[in-house]
Amino acid sequence: MFQAIRRVAVWVFVAAGFLGFLRAQNQSSGAEISRPQNTRTGVTSESPHAFQVDAQGRPITEGGFVKSGPVVFEDISEKAGLTKWTHKMGAPAKTYLVETKGSGIGLIDYDNDGWLDIYVVNGSTFDALDGKETPPHAALFHNNHDGTFTDVAARAGVTNDRWGMGVAIADYDNDGWPDIYVTNWGKNRLYRNNRDGTFTDVAERAGVTLGNWSSGATWGDYDGDGRLDLFVAGYLHFDRDHLPVAEQNGVRNAFCMFRGEPVSCGPRGLKGEPDHLFRNNGDGTFTDVSEKAGVADKPGYYGLGAVFADVNNDGRPDLIVGNDSTPNYLYLNKGDGTFQDVSYDSGFAVNGVGKETASMGLAVGDFENNGKLDIFDTTFSDNYKPLYRNEGGANFTDVSYEVGLGEITVPFLSWGDAFIDYDNDGWKDLLMADGHVYPEADKYAWGTSWKQRPMLFRNVGGGKRFEPVPAVEDTGLADIIAGRGMAVGDLFNDGKIDAVINVMDGHPVLLRNVSDDKNHWLELKLIGGGKASTSKRSPRDAVGATVYVTANGMRQREDVLSGGSYLSTNDPRPHFGLGQATKIDDIEVHWPSGEVEHFIAPGVDRILTISEGSGK
Repeated sequence: MFQAIRRVAVWVFVAAGFLGFLRAQNQSSGAEISRPQNTRTGVTSESPHAFQVDAQGRPITEGGFVKSGPVVFEDISEKAGLTKWTHKMGAPAKTYLVETKGSGIGLIDYDNDGWLDIYVVNGSTFDALDGKETPPHAALFHNNHDGTFTDVAARAGVTNDRWGMGVAIADYDNDGWPDIYVTNWGKNRLYRNNRDGTFTDVAERAGVTLGNWSSGATWGDYDGDGRLDLFVAGYLHFDRDHLPVAEQNGVRNAFCMFRGEPVSCGPRGLKGEPDHLFRNNGDGTFTDVSEKAGVADKPGYYGLGAVFADVNNDGRPDLIVGNDSTPNYLYLNKGDGTFQDVSYDSGFAVNGVGKETASMGLAVGDFENNGKLDIFDTTFSDNYKPLYRNEGGANFTDVSYEVGLGEITVPFLSWGDAFIDYDNDGWKDLLMADGHVYPEADKYAWGTSWKQRPMLFRNVGGGKRFEPVPAVEDTGLADIIAGRGMAVGDLFNDGKIDAVINVMDGHPVLLRNVSDDKNHWLELKLIGGGKASTSKRSPRDAVGATVYVTANGMRQREDVLSGGSYLSTNDPRPHFGLGQATKIDDIEVHWPSGEVEHFIAPGVDRILTISEGSGK
């Protein structure tokens, strides 16, 4: 009954919004009502927002700094050695959509030394594709354990040298070593870890190369056989021989306009690329089961964000897909090898006013500490960023304005996002990377900018509200960058969550967490596949596991996920802020195999390794 009412309500909102748009078109032109002309290059966007400036007259997206206040992040990119590498994607003018999207970041302990390394995807150029210049290469920054990193991508064999988009990291062959899947405009790559510091691209043999334009990817054991399967979102079919242009035969293309100005074209008006689900056969190969499983994206939506996560707490990974300028997907895992599309019934397909959004990145986490996974969705400028609160039973409510994430996010165009407990107080905060797709943003009075500052929101009132953390001058939150993919994790094994942002045509930005809080913490490295009482086993890296930690009078949830954010993969180790607690009451692990075990922590402020089958 609840879902039926929700479905009707959503369609009422959609119809009302569409009729309102038609009415506005008619009143402004006096013409007969007809098919609305799109003047926003196909991105779903609200009416242009007011020009917001700070005291110095700068757009709020690149201003609004304070001279003093709590410092959360220090930009240590140069000291860490990351500025020796540069991302490159197309030409500076960004004439075509493929030149605007940027690339992702993956955090991976590729050599199993206990320290996170950083994989940074690179783009490419048309000249590189034509052999006229050396292709830009991806970076694999080895963690030197002293605050610095060394790019070993060439030695490791993971330079990609294709038009790179996203990265999903997981141990797909259960050998105890993480592997790397890279999506491209063009054929994708699957880098198998050789366990000696090098990788081999086995995508062709595995059958997961695809082609044209893939975007977000995510690993998850959807069929419960203990082997990780792969989902790859398709963005759109971009044909270089028939490039969309802003003006054809002297006539302006409505799909190539934003606020009346010519910009790069799409995605609306262009053909969408289908999504693919690959079942792991256990012999190094995969079988495309997209149609059979019911996740093939027959309408041809423009997929970007993707992540496997258990949103209805039935122990099976569901599938979340954020689509650009088209409704989002939420597929519930039925446990029989197929999924049920509950996108509209759940309330996730559209935002709180019944409109589809230009979804970019997906953050998944339990911000209320009630044991249910919520979803934050980054979107285009002129749009607020929806926070979908999980009401239980895979029903979601957009609460952005209710919790303080509405109006303040409208001028920003946001990409990578993550729930992080930056101050270890036990409540998940929210971080996002921002940057526009149109360089023209600096030319016209749109109230926004090409380069933008990251945004951090602190969870206050026990999940009832988020408040912006002021951007103190000369600190990480005051960085003005064209942010895209973002991954978060404990890069220095100090119990504080850091962030790495991939910057369009720039250097990666490493934001080290220097919060002066004195709160305690716990991190867990999970090892699945132990001898279980059932016939099922978990994947070796425990992707899909759910962990509950009880301490300090609260019960927190963290999940082991691969993929998400914007085309990125975060630290696979669940992290828990403990406030002032010095004792863990309980660690409860729900393994992907279905086993539930309890563990005792010998203390706090440590990284604890837990193996399946060793608990109670």
